[in-house]
Amino acid sequence: MIKKIIFSIAFVCFAVGLSFGQSSAELKKQRERIDAEIATIQKGLRAKLQEKLLSQNEVTALSKQLNLREDKIGTINKELQIISNQITKNTREVAALEAELEKMRQDYKKMILFAFRNKNAYNKMMFIFASRDFNQGFKRVKYLQQFNDARKIKAAEIEETQKQIQLKLAQLEVDKQTQAKLLAEQRAERDVISKDRANHQQELSKLVREERGFQSQLTSKQQEKKRLDAAIRNAIAREVAAAKRLEEERRRKLAEEEAKRSGTTVVEAEKKIAEKTGSNVLNSTPEATRLSADFKSNRGRLPWPVAQGNIISAFGRKTVERGVTVDDLDVGIRTGSNASVRAVFDGEVAQALPGLIVIRHGEFFTTYSNLKSLSVRRGEKISRGQTIGTVDDDPDRGFPVLNFGVYQGQNPQDPSGWLAR
Repeated sequence: MIKKIIFSIAFVCFAVGLSFGQSSAELKKQRERIDAEIATIQKGLRAKLQEKLLSQNEVTALSKQLNLREDKIGTINKELQIISNQITKNTREVAALEAELEKMRQDYKKMILFAFRNKNAYNKMMFIFASRDFNQGFKRVKYLQQFNDARKIKAAEIEETQKQIQLKLAQLEVDKQTQAKLLAEQRAERDVISKDRANHQQELSKLVREERGFQSQLTSKQQEKKRLDAAIRNAIAREVAAAKRLEEERRRKLAEEEAKRSGTTVVEAEKKIAEKTGSNVLNSTPEATRLSADFKSNRGRLPWPVAQGNIISAFGRKTVERGVTVDDLDVGIRTGSNASVRAVFDGEVAQALPGLIVIRHGEFFTTYSNLKSLSVRRGEKISRGQTIGTVDDDPDRGFPVLNFGVYQGQNPQDPSGWLAR
């Protein structure tokens, strides 16, 4: 009976321990995952702090880090609850085992006293011979044998129960150490959260103070960008206007020749001549038509305007800091210091201003801005790969950036689709 009780207790402990182990393992993995996310965010914050003050994105990241730390504390609390329940359960089981052990000791003590009183063979023989009949004598012999065996079994049971108590006490000690460790980690996380919240509030306040300065800088950048875009549009518009004049002269000459041949008026003859529209007006000469076709056939194969570089600012509409939306009609290419800028195709310089060059390739145009120096002039013929200037540093980024654009007539194109991959 006692063996069954001990076996049942051991089995329940094992099952509970297994369940506890699985739950704790899952919570531990969850805590490790949260720690990894916190470390990643902290790394990004440290890198960003070295470049400039925290922007809205960094404040959001800091807020997320605070939420993750709160989640971690919640996970620790769940672990602590499981461990606390396990400690309580093990404590009750130890008390039950100790009570059972005390009962077994008392029973064993009675057995020892009985054995002591009947320790000599004479007493045992007298106990047997005092039987009423043979059957009773036989039963008394068997009883003495069973009593001796029972005493050995009881001693083994006492020893096994003592081992169970020692194991439970050892598990209690481990659980208490884990509990103490988790409580210390919880206190440390709460201290970090307190500091992070103060830092978070400080950064939010700083963000509000910097808002006006940022808006002023952004306005200045937008004005500079608008100035460059206007210069590009004006240069292209001038080329289109000049091409229209050439087209009008061409049609008029053809109309005059047709009028002489047919005897009709110049106006009637001109109506019969197809008029070029849109960017096609830029193909007013055979040379321009050929150049346009060659440029178009090189879509996706144009050489990069710098020897080494990568696109860090894409073409099109995008949202910058503080939710401000801007339209970029070119791409930003990061390159080396004082890198040479090269024409991507044969053409003619349509505009050359401080920091800006526009080159015409038939009905297409390429633009190069944020230049430190220019080595070509307006009206100059350019060949593919020819150096036209050097890149300047971007004051906000702290490294050289070339802004490169492609237009078909007055319509901006995504330059990344034209450059060789």
